[in-house]
Amino acid sequence: MAEQTEKKKVLPACPVETTLSLIGDKWKVLILRDLLPGTKRFGELKKSIGGVSQKVLTAQLRDMEENGLVSRKVYPEVPPRVEYSLTELGRSLKPILDAMQDWGNEYKSKFS
Repeated sequence: MAEQTEKKKVLPACPVETTLSLIGDKWKVLILRDLLPGTKRFGELKKSIGGVSQKVLTAQLRDMEENGLVSRKVYPEVPPRVEYSLTELGRSLKPILDAMQDWGNEYKSKFS
């Protein structure tokens, strides 16, 4: 029997750095924001985020899927339909995004 080896991710010792390594990219935070209300297709995400290229959005979604934050479902149709949604782990980031929204609103009220 062949021995299987699992690849373990080496994560930073600091929990804040770990979180940033998973969602620290501008596009990932916006993807999370747009998937919090529910499932979206690729085109819907691209349109709602704006400014992101198809290549970058694809790469970010793949990375988030690999890290267990996003679920990807492909339907066997022509043309293929692909839907993205947050996993339970991805949804657990809601309090962080809510805090970012609250802070952003407070900042805007003081400086605009």
